[in-house]
Formats: sequence, C-alpha cells, structure tokens
Amino acid sequence: MDYNIGDIVRTKKPHPCGSKLWEITRTGVDFKLKCQGCGHIIVMPREKALKSITKNITNPNN
Repeated sequence: MDYNIGDIVRTKKPHPCGSKLWEITRTGVDFKLKCQGCGHIIVMPREKALKSITKNITNPNN
C-alpha cells in the first residue's frame, strides 16, 4: 500500500486522547504522524506504521 504526505489514516489502536485518525507528515524509513485529535506528533519505523494503519481515509482506493 502506498501512502503520501498529507494522507489521513486510521490506526488499529486509538491515541490516549481517543482519536484513531492521523495525518502523515513524513514518509521514508520512518513515518511521522500527527494526531488529528490533539495535534501530538510521533515518529515510528515504517514497518510498525504499516502494521498499525488499517485504512487510508483520504484516498480509500489505496
């Protein structure tokens, strides 16, 4: 699955603020994600990010 900067994605587990929606702000070896609920930014390895993402909200065809 291909993800681009600016895509909004849903994850398996919610952030402590309760939101499951994240905006991708950087791709590559690491993914940088911004929580859509509280604005918290996290960086996680690509493999872990791809396992935790369940759906691309911005582009559902992907």
